[in-house]
Amino acid sequence: MQTWSDLQSTQPLASKIMMNSLKRNRISHAYLIQGSRGTGKKTFAMLLAMTLLCEQRQAIEPCQRCNTCKRIMSGNHPDVHWIEPEGRTIRNEQIDLLRKEFVYTGLETSKKMYIISGAEALTVNAANRILKFLEEPDMETTAILLTDNGQSIIPTIRSRCQIIDLKPLDQKAFQHRLMSLESETISENNARLLSALTNNIDDAIQYHQAETIYRVRDVVSELIYELLVQYEQRYLFVHQKWLPQLTDRKEQELGLDLLIIAIKDIVHFQMGRENHTFLFQSGDGLLQRAVNQFPQKRLLQMLKDLLQARQKMNQNVHPTLVMEQLVLQF
Repeated sequence: MQTWSDLQSTQPLASKIMMNSLKRNRISHAYLIQGSRGTGKKTFAMLLAMTLLCEQRQAIEPCQRCNTCKRIMSGNHPDVHWIEPEGRTIRNEQIDLLRKEFVYTGLETSKKMYIISGAEALTVNAANRILKFLEEPDMETTAILLTDNGQSIIPTIRSRCQIIDLKPLDQKAFQHRLMSLESETISENNARLLSALTNNIDDAIQYHQAETIYRVRDVVSELIYELLVQYEQRYLFVHQKWLPQLTDRKEQELGLDLLIIAIKDIVHFQMGRENHTFLFQSGDGLLQRAVNQFPQKRLLQMLKDLLQARQKMNQNVHPTLVMEQLVLQF
């Protein structure tokens, strides 16, 4: 588990803000921690929880050895409540249950905390319930909301939170870290692809070990080939290759994410930014062909269509319908 000192190297501004608040004992009753996936939002929240509740804290650093720290790290501390989306939303019932829990004082300390992971998944009603909670802050209660997309949080909630921005980690440094792992053998090409999806080392290792990402990458490359060489067969490709090989929603979402990365690669290459490609390998003939055949205006429209398709997937539109509409727009 990282310390505040460790975080200074990866999140210097966010860690400085938090460390100064801890030194001055000026803790906000609510924080909104926002940053893209893999920037360490949960680590940040867990470290703050340990700092506030640690039995043997040294200055601002939690000991990470006491019973309290260990239980927070394992997610089993009775005064630190985690709320995760159930399916794709955080429902009213989850917030109502949380509010009932907070009627009582802390079981082991006078402090209580709740951490809402994926706060952008709050339904409108659930967000309004949280807002009422935030409007009547208890001095011994700390709220932490985590989100990949801060702009999706309603303004009335944002205005009641101290906002902490976590910045994307340096991709080159992350790639080198992946390639130097003793436990895994990750090639430079695979490290580049992994770094385009996450800045979290554990997530990257999980992607690599599952190998699904590399299989999906091959299907994405095949689709781009179809668009270049057999354009009239693109709709048929969806039913013969894409859907049969990407068998569940997670794989289909990953396919769209990798397709977005691929189109961005082509745009970057056209702009002379050869070092900013992640899915295509150096000297890839398919990349060169795409650069020559796809006008930049068309590529930008494809990106727009892909982002809309990704949004539809998030809204539980049927994957078959999403892909059929997408390739026809291409």
